[in-house]
Amino acid sequence: MAGFFTHRLSWRTLALITCESALIAGVVYLAAWARLGSDVWMAMTTVGGWPRVVPIILTCLLCLYYADLYDLHVVADRRELFVRALQALGATSLILAAIYFWFPDLIIGRGVFLLSSWLVVGVIIGWRVVFMWIARRARPRERLLIVGAGPAAVELARELRDERQDLGVEIVGFVEAEGPARPVGVPEPGIIGSIEEIPAIVRRASVDRVVVSLGDARGKLPMDRLLEMKLDGVRFDHLASVYEEYTGKIAVENLRPSWLIFSEGFRKTRWLMAAKRAVDVTVAAAVFVASLPVMLLVALSIKLTSPGPVLYHQQRAGLNGGPFTLHKFRTMRVDAEAETGAVWAKEDDPRVTGVGRFLRRSRLDELPQCWNVLKGDMSLVGPRPERPEFVADLTRQIPFYRQRHVIRPGLTGWAQVRYSYGASVEDAMQKLQFELYYIKNMSMALDFYVIAETVKTVLVRRGS
Repeated sequence: MAGFFTHRLSWRTLALITCESALIAGVVYLAAWARLGSDVWMAMTTVGGWPRVVPIILTCLLCLYYADLYDLHVVADRRELFVRALQALGATSLILAAIYFWFPDLIIGRGVFLLSSWLVVGVIIGWRVVFMWIARRARPRERLLIVGAGPAAVELARELRDERQDLGVEIVGFVEAEGPARPVGVPEPGIIGSIEEIPAIVRRASVDRVVVSLGDARGKLPMDRLLEMKLDGVRFDHLASVYEEYTGKIAVENLRPSWLIFSEGFRKTRWLMAAKRAVDVTVAAAVFVASLPVMLLVALSIKLTSPGPVLYHQQRAGLNGGPFTLHKFRTMRVDAEAETGAVWAKEDDPRVTGVGRFLRRSRLDELPQCWNVLKGDMSLVGPRPERPEFVADLTRQIPFYRQRHVIRPGLTGWAQVRYSYGASVEDAMQKLQFELYYIKNMSMALDFYVIAETVKTVLVRRGS
């Protein structure tokens, strides 16, 4: 669980949330003082034990989150930052207006809402520009030296450099047993020395951690020399552990069962599984009942635009690989697999009907699976269930693929919110890495985070 929070909540993200909460509260108090003068403290008094400023802060932070403004890679461009900030704060105003309509006791005072809205826009955008300027000049939180230059090591370095700059982690370089003679395919700064030079590199480059890829370095590491370095204060970590910590997935290439066995995680306690099932039943029942009018409209649109049944029933692999029947709204032609048999679905698949394309993008085709969740075939969050025909092939081709079936499949999952649409063995490998991470770090907090990300994915119509 610690790895999940480290991955998602870097110190920069936490600083943003904390400072923006304080700034929003300060702006609201300032606007209230400007409009109400000495009556400000009476206007800001609690309602039911909560200050009136709390709904404003929570709504604003939620809208900033759903506008991806806590993904620092997305908002590196100032124009994008400005547009998304205006969208988020505009949505905040609309939501708060609805809240005040239904709960007028939460209103602070006449004119305070309008004045604070304009002030918040200016303060948040100005603060973001200042924060980005500071973040670019801040010293890296951690400097890593990587031993080995295999695919997993290279992918970790590229992801930290290109996708997760918000973590404040810098790759000092790579070392190999034979030194800097194998630079092919290795990103900058490349291979900067040999294993024997690690102590000198650590001192010279102020390295915080030495990350060892055992698959690349097996049989090449002088263990007595590494032990001396360890006793001298050099910190060593397994590449698989650091990869998991910073990418939110587990690299299956060169991964040995011993790491899975002895690493922390993979705890399925009775309390966790009982709580997970209780949330599954409660949420699935509420969504099923609330969406009945929508499902009737969807069924009618399918019937009017495409010949064939409204629902599609298909065998999928569930808990421990056992088969179950998955239900969803039909999005393809009835004869989609009449000649080909079971094949991967593709993005912009020509077999998908016009209505089906909309249903897939909006995820409305998944609504009947609430019944699978209520029956116990599926959970709200877990690995997406695959067809048995594909499972058999993928189990032969991908190591550890069978392990994804140790929990119930999910209506949504960590892989679905972290990886784009995929329909190949390579994509299945990538998704498996996220699924193993979820199984290893499974918790109610991670489930709620995945659900929140899924809602965001549906609202902005992206993802797989």
